[in-house]
Amino acid sequence: MTINFGTMFIETLFGFLALFLTTKILGKTQISQITPFDFISALLLGELVGNALFDDKAGVPEIAFVVGIWGIMMYSLEIITQKYKRTRNLIEGSPSIVIYNGKLVRDVMEKNKLDINQLQHLLRSKDVFTLQEVEFAILESNGTLSVLKKSDYQTPTRKDLNLSPQEINLSTTLVNDGEIIYDNLKEKNLTEDWLHNQLTEQGYKDIKEIFYAEYTKGEPLFLLPFYNRNHQKWDVE
Repeated sequence: MTINFGTMFIETLFGFLALFLTTKILGKTQISQITPFDFISALLLGELVGNALFDDKAGVPEIAFVVGIWGIMMYSLEIITQKYKRTRNLIEGSPSIVIYNGKLVRDVMEKNKLDINQLQHLLRSKDVFTLQEVEFAILESNGTLSVLKKSDYQTPTRKDLNLSPQEINLSTTLVNDGEIIYDNLKEKNLTEDWLHNQLTEQGYKDIKEIFYAEYTKGEPLFLLPFYNRNHQKWDVE
């Protein structure tokens, strides 16, 4: 049997582009908020595309047909769930309260096949290391856990401390892996001379010494130089 690598390359490239365009059309939330149904459909799509790639009788039209049908079905389901609210629980699933007023809801945990070890793992991912801190915990339809701590364990806010509101500024990366990101400099109305002056003030001579630099309005420039495993600076050639 003769293997046509050129045809396989074209089909693989087309399949990649088709899947990429499909995920872009479906939107970011469909990727980040994956449900059990989405997971199963993604596996099915991968199997169909994979079989099409290695089937002598299948080519670009067949791959396009498979990806197109899958995309249409997923997009249609998204429209249905947005238009008909009652279908959301069936297709996307619904959240389940597993801790209510500080108490474990055993029947809900059993229904969701969630044991205490799995619950503790999910809590640790939320920086909660003891059940005593939890007032409510909700198992979301995508398998993540949302946690509301008891008031004694909640972090006080500026409002709780009667402090005046403070301006919030997003940080911007100016240097990445020893290279200046000029677009970000321009966006923040900063110059390369200003950046080099900031480096000099903090004891650095060359931009290549800096692995990462982050700028936040009103704060000193945050710098991370290159370091080796022994926590010594790398020599810059």
